[in-house]
Amino acid sequence: MREAREAFRRFWPLTRGDRGWMLVIVACVVVSALTETAAILLFAELTDNALGAGSLSAFWGPAGAWLAVAALGALVGYLGNSLATWTAERFVLRLRASVFGHVQGLPPHFFQRHRQGDLVARLTGDVEAIEQMVVSGVVGTASAAFSAVFYAAAALFLRWDLALATFVLAPLFLLAARRFSGRIKRASQDERVADGAITSVVEESLGTIVLTQAYNRRRDEERRLEKEARAWMRASVRGARLSEMYEQFVEVVETLCVLAVIGLGVWEISAGRMTLGELLAFAAFVGYLYPPVRALGGLGLTVTAATAGAERIAEVLDAEPAVRDPAAPVDPWPVSGRVGFHGVTFRHPGAARDSVRDIALTAGPGELVLVTGPSGAGKSTLAKLLTRFYDPGAGVVTLDGVPLTDVRLDFLRENVALLPQQTLVLNGTIRENIACGRPGASDREIEQAARSAAAHAFITALPDGYDTLLAPGTAALSGGQLQRVAIARAMLRAAPVLVLDEPTAGLDSVAARQIVQPLRRLMSGRTTIMITHDLGFAPDADRVLVVDEGRLVDAGTHDDLMTRCPVYARLARPWPAEASAA
Repeated sequence: MREAREAFRRFWPLTRGDRGWMLVIVACVVVSALTETAAILLFAELTDNALGAGSLSAFWGPAGAWLAVAALGALVGYLGNSLATWTAERFVLRLRASVFGHVQGLPPHFFQRHRQGDLVARLTGDVEAIEQMVVSGVVGTASAAFSAVFYAAAALFLRWDLALATFVLAPLFLLAARRFSGRIKRASQDERVADGAITSVVEESLGTIVLTQAYNRRRDEERRLEKEARAWMRASVRGARLSEMYEQFVEVVETLCVLAVIGLGVWEISAGRMTLGELLAFAAFVGYLYPPVRALGGLGLTVTAATAGAERIAEVLDAEPAVRDPAAPVDPWPVSGRVGFHGVTFRHPGAARDSVRDIALTAGPGELVLVTGPSGAGKSTLAKLLTRFYDPGAGVVTLDGVPLTDVRLDFLRENVALLPQQTLVLNGTIRENIACGRPGASDREIEQAARSAAAHAFITALPDGYDTLLAPGTAALSGGQLQRVAIARAMLRAAPVLVLDEPTAGLDSVAARQIVQPLRRLMSGRTTIMITHDLGFAPDADRVLVVDEGRLVDAGTHDDLMTRCPVYARLARPWPAEASAA
């Protein structure tokens, strides 16, 4: 249970603000237990005085009181259960927001090591499992404990000797829960891992449906899903069997208790020491007593299963962001756009060698610096360092001479716009996709950005125009059109520094030519670092940097490098005609 205690201590602070409501819920439970107790005593009175004596006059008083008590119990029960649901969902909302907010700041390599579907499962099922332990578990424990105390006290009040005799079997519930808890936890862990794997397979398969169909991989994908689904089924069935075994064991123990009460009651009635009403009331109290005791044992199993989810959420929360805001950031300033890499070396976490080593480069306002090199040379790493997804292991990256580690992340990313290699699309309209470049932009500003990106014409030709819905993997627009929407987004941001990571990747020659002029308009007046294999822009670049195996091997103009740099000459050879045409 040490893991459960640690998980509880970790997530309990998130109940701050709702603890008062949890006390109100417990108070409702206390009142409900009192009304149940009163109802049983009134039933005993009706049995002995009205039913036993056949007196109608003795019926009305207890019957009216019973009805009033039942109405009060129903009202309090409704309020308590409604409030419990509201409080539990508030906790889930708060915890999910906390985990999701933390995930937003994690570095790229974290998402490369964890499947997206598994992360989705953690943010849904695992979060709800923690609520079952921290909120519902606390309320349920308090409810069961108070109920058990009231019913036990009432049974002792009626016949303390018989009550003690029937209480002997109560510890069996707790022993059974303890016996089953470890096995149920292991089953729950396996089930949650398998659930995340199923979500991942479905998400990955839907994301690559074209590949699946084109290469006749349908059977392979079905087998992949079946493998994970069978693992989930085995874990789920194993957990269900264990839970059901516990439930049936408890049923047998409860039956034993009821038979013991009836047997002792018959003996007491035959000896004249107990009335039928007292026996029925005593049996009712014992009957009401065992479910809370049983619930206390069951809560142990719930907590055990929730601990598996808590460990998976804790793994996410324990992952450290690669970068943080500085403790004493520099004050914001009007950024001119001077960028510098000074002796920068960086190795990706877990990598065997440096991605870039001792890189030195500068770019000033209005300059276009093109970075090229073979695949895997470390070019895209420079984009990650300049946008501060990572900090260099050695050296420093600066903006207007200020180290990036001294700049607040939000200020840096407002002034350094990234056009990533993969055209990223949000679920929303074209208007919303462009507007995310600068939240709050007017429709006129959005339309102007689209015009500058040569996107306005094809957008307005769509049936819904700027209100056309897009989604990741959408087929509503071509690759070139989506890239122009992304360019419009970057234009609207109007950042003084622009990082272009393979802006023509994945586009055919026609689509690539269509974005040349929009890209030139986007780069105009900005400090631009373009990372690319496509050297069509090389003749326009102020400087071309050649990176190979993580090192800057040469720098100069396109014409100079063609004559003196073999690496660059090999890269440029397929594009000489296109370079001059562009």
